Amino acid sequence: MRLEPMEAAHALELEAAARDGALWNLRVSFVPAPGEGDAYVASALRGYEEGHMLPFVVRDVASGEIIGSTRYHDIVPEVERIEIGYTWYGKRWQRTHVNTTCKLMLATYAFEELGAQLLGWRTDGENYASQRAIERLGARKDGFLRHHALRRDGTVRDTVMYSVTAAEWPEMKARLSRLLDRSS
Repeated sequence: MRLEPMEAAHALELEAAARDGALWNLRVSFVPAPGEGDAYVASALRGYEEGHMLPFVVRDVASGEIIGSTRYHDIVPEVERIEIGYTWYGKRWQRTHVNTTCKLMLATYAFEELGAQLLGWRTDGENYASQRAIERLGARKDGFLRHHALRRDGTVRDTVMYSVTAAEWPEMKARLSRLLDRSS
């Protein structure tokens, strides 16, 4: 896997990755539906220009195809906090080593290069698969934000918050490395 900074040219490939499972139909996730790739990328790049997001595409090195997306968001340099989110992968890549690999890369860079003191995640209160995946990484559940954000379908979601601190990072890094060793 390789994380590449998202560019406007990635829009059609992101749409293709989302077609693997028709992911735009998931109530608890935001992915580009057919014809929405340009707007999806433009929104992510606006967040980058405004300084609070750093979006990536996830590329499978062996095939060369883009298989999903993830990003740093809600970057708050004053308190050395970064969140990871907007993560999705084509259906055939879900429940594989991909998420663990990407999270290890993102967390390593956040803690060891950027000097983050806290790395956070948030997910829809009804996205139980995402909650299990975040917990499997070793992040701690911080709590719920009730009636927090709009879903794609216009309903309002509760948000589950998770985090890991810089002091907890060595343990999480070892855990992720063990998980990857077992999957190879």
